[in-house]
Amino acid sequence: MQTCLGGSLGHAVFLDRSCRYRFANREFLDFIGKSDGDVIGREVSAVLGDALHATYAQMLERLPPGESVRREGWTDYGSFGRRYVEELITAYPPDGDPPSGVIVFSRDLTELKNREQDLLERVEAQNAVEAYHAVVVNTALDAIVVIDEAGIVVDFNPAAVSVFGYSRDQAMGSQIADLIIPPALRSAHDCGMKSYLESGVSRVLGQRLELEALRADGGLIPIELTITDVTRGPKRLFAAHLRDLTAARKAQAEIASQRDALHQKEKLAALGSLLAGVAHELNNPLSIVMGHAMMLREKLANGPSSLTQSEDLAKRSVKIEEAANRCARIVRSFLDMARQRKTERQAILLPDLVGKALDLLSYNLQSSGVIVETDFPGGLPPIWVDGDQIHQVVVNLVINACQALEEKGDGDRRIRIAAEPLIGAGMVLLGISDNGPGIPASIRSRIFDPYFTTKPQGTGTGIGLAVSRGLIEAHGGTLDIDEASTGGARFVIRLPVGESTPGTGDGVSSRVEAVPAAARRHVLVIDDETDIAELLSDMAGSLGFDVSVAGSGQAAKALLEQGDLPLSAILCDIRMPNGDGPAFYDWLRETRPELATRIGFVTGDTLGPAAGRFLARSGCPMIEKPFTPDDIARILTSLTAGLT
Repeated sequence: MQTCLGGSLGHAVFLDRSCRYRFANREFLDFIGKSDGDVIGREVSAVLGDALHATYAQMLERLPPGESVRREGWTDYGSFGRRYVEELITAYPPDGDPPSGVIVFSRDLTELKNREQDLLERVEAQNAVEAYHAVVVNTALDAIVVIDEAGIVVDFNPAAVSVFGYSRDQAMGSQIADLIIPPALRSAHDCGMKSYLESGVSRVLGQRLELEALRADGGLIPIELTITDVTRGPKRLFAAHLRDLTAARKAQAEIASQRDALHQKEKLAALGSLLAGVAHELNNPLSIVMGHAMMLREKLANGPSSLTQSEDLAKRSVKIEEAANRCARIVRSFLDMARQRKTERQAILLPDLVGKALDLLSYNLQSSGVIVETDFPGGLPPIWVDGDQIHQVVVNLVINACQALEEKGDGDRRIRIAAEPLIGAGMVLLGISDNGPGIPASIRSRIFDPYFTTKPQGTGTGIGLAVSRGLIEAHGGTLDIDEASTGGARFVIRLPVGESTPGTGDGVSSRVEAVPAAARRHVLVIDDETDIAELLSDMAGSLGFDVSVAGSGQAAKALLEQGDLPLSAILCDIRMPNGDGPAFYDWLRETRPELATRIGFVTGDTLGPAAGRFLARSGCPMIEKPFTPDDIARILTSLTAGLT
């Protein structure tokens, strides 16, 4: 027995019926770190603890001679802790009855079992991660596409299927460039991937990009894209998170449309409140025009004029011109305010903008007995704004101040408009204050809320201040309420300073001289109003042009079809019977395309939607009625530029 136990592989011991060690091989002694003297003759409980002692004692009672039992599991080894052991316990001798003891062969598998357990836990953890990943990816609202370094799709989640229109089976294993990258961007994609794999440097990874992607049906959609390197092993992997921006862009467009509609609604409300004043402002200068025109006719009908009479006629002509210009300014201001167009920012001088607003409101202010004081320091920098929108804000604030002053009983009524540069802030401050009753502290925090108004029902929309603040903030500025030093209300606007030369608002500002006789050119005037056509002819003729006149688009076609009329430019009305301006322009593009680039329009219908769409489509130059000789000179100079 000793020879057999001593030569065994692993641990081997012999225990007598009292569970005392009678033999222990070197492997067992080394395992427990004891010598023969520490083990032989001692009970198992003294060496490895009571639990193991009880197990062996039980085996000694139950095992028949020569029988063996194999067991494997965690066992309490006393001071050695719990060990995972594989044991073969055999009753010895095989023919003894009862046996004199048991031979125990054992192997300590604790480390192996721990490694197996660790591996199992890792596998379970990996499975849990993969299951979690699958749940997250498959339920993500954004499209997730994973590709390898060759650009092959290795994952394509359900959101990607919905966004791009490919099934998962179609996408898996396909080249990403062929699936969703538009042809125009494929070269850049290939170069970027190659550069990153070679250098590890990328300008795209981790960045939020907005671009277009290709759908299965061939359509392009706007997307937001983020690409991340998700390599976790030898194979390079890249995950792209893509968000379809189609709905967001549509929502943004709808919000912009609603904002523009609200803006336009407030403008029309303001225009409605100004109609009576505008009518009065127009009637005054029109009375001057009509009266002096009739006086001129009577004086000229009386025969040759003396020098004194000639001077009187000249003075009356000047008064007619000044009154007509006043009418034109009022109409133009009214049209500018009513016109709906895209935001166009330019450098604008604040005194000019405020002056136009006060011109529009002059009757309302005068009839309410309001005195307006302005204070604009010299050298005030221009502001970078959309003049139409800021003009509306100033009009709204002055109207509000005027209406507040109407509630004032005694004393004068004053509005003060003052500006000052904010040095270092790149801003200009504009303050509009009045000496009225002011705004109670209890409602100051609410006056910019949409539809909040203190005015009687039917006299206010409640959106004027909300729209005004929105317009100012859209320009990067602020609109706040303050208390005026005079006790009334003070609104403070801060706007960014412009960076370029202030615009004139009507094209080239310098007067264009008449065309030299040696370079006389021919212009065709098309207008159904005979007096307008004659006036245009006179103005063009005074500039050195030869002029032909047609009363409609059809008449103009006939002139051009009769022969080779040597035209340098065409001035055309938009709305006419028997062939309007847009129809004539389309005919020119088909039959005389060289003239389609030399036609300009003179119209009073810029608010009409059809006229607006046509002018935007054609891109042709345009001047509004009423016009001046300088207006005609500018547009003819533009149309004939480049001719020799």
